[in-house]
Amino acid sequence: MTSASSTLPSFAELGLPERLVSALERRGISTPFPIQAACLPDALAGRDVLGRGQTGSGKTLAFGLPLLARIAGGNAAPKRPTALILVPTRELAMQVQDALAPLGRSVGLHAKTVVGGMSMARQIQALRRGVDLLVATPGRLTDLIERGACSLEDVRVTVLDEADHMCDLGFLPAVSALLDQIPSDGQRLLFSATLDGDVDKLVRKYLHDPVTHSVAPAAAPVETMDHHLFIVDRAHKHDVIAEVAGREGRTIMFVRTKHGVDALTKRLARVGVRAGALLRISGPALNQAFITVSDGTVADGAHLDVVVEPVRLGCRSCGRVVTSDRILAVCSGCGGTRLDLHSGDGLVLESVEFMEAERRHEPSA
Repeated sequence: MTSASSTLPSFAELGLPERLVSALERRGISTPFPIQAACLPDALAGRDVLGRGQTGSGKTLAFGLPLLARIAGGNAAPKRPTALILVPTRELAMQVQDALAPLGRSVGLHAKTVVGGMSMARQIQALRRGVDLLVATPGRLTDLIERGACSLEDVRVTVLDEADHMCDLGFLPAVSALLDQIPSDGQRLLFSATLDGDVDKLVRKYLHDPVTHSVAPAAAPVETMDHHLFIVDRAHKHDVIAEVAGREGRTIMFVRTKHGVDALTKRLARVGVRAGALLRISGPALNQAFITVSDGTVADGAHLDVVVEPVRLGCRSCGRVVTSDRILAVCSGCGGTRLDLHSGDGLVLESVEFMEAERRHEPSA
């Protein structure tokens, strides 16, 4: 098992083909992240790799670069991709596509995303023309295979990204059924924040003598933070949120939807809390929540006490308030004590087990 190192080799020194190195440089990427430096040599050599890294660690290129290098120069037959990346959500699939498709074009490869909520007819047409790299969610890929629009018999490299999230969403049977259709002598790369439970079942059944690489998380682990869950009546939820937002210091609030962000920003303004909404829309109605805020200063120079942006929460009736060293959640009586905080692209930012809940019905004076 490897860990992050202060001195990292270049992409060329790691064995990445020159065309991919040049493509990375054109995108302003010249130095690998630790997880990339750890995984690339083994993945390029054809080894099965088990990668453990948090969101933001650079794992997309850690599996994407060797995958592209290993299938470069091929020409996929109609309906028969040569590489497959399975992801749990449509939003993550689009993120992986955005990261790898331009790099794939530099080595003559065509990548396509097949996910639910988008035109199946267009996906079928693309597969008929030939797709080298297929980025897919398990449900839509299963539908396409059942319709005879796709076969996995030519897949040489398979990646499971966010494997723990896929298992949490109940995709283990679908993922297993898909992997059973892929030649067993192909290369498998599995990346996950955790490697136990159902993920361990996948590793034991489908990976052959994998080499494991793990790096330190990009952010402080949850154990270093304080976590608080307030159980409140729905009528008092906004009062509690306003009280938290109005305390001393800077606060970032995460809300499920763009509409919720706008509504909360206006509501805070009405009670005298300076708040600003930060939104980024990519594609039809897709809320993105990738942003760094320090000292309450955003790109346009506005100085804010509260920043609000959209995310999806594991608990439908909950709002999550996050600061640099503290996590507080406000739940309208649903009683749940385990909450997953997701970014707008489906990535799990935090998964917190609240051991104790503080019941609040009215805000303090």
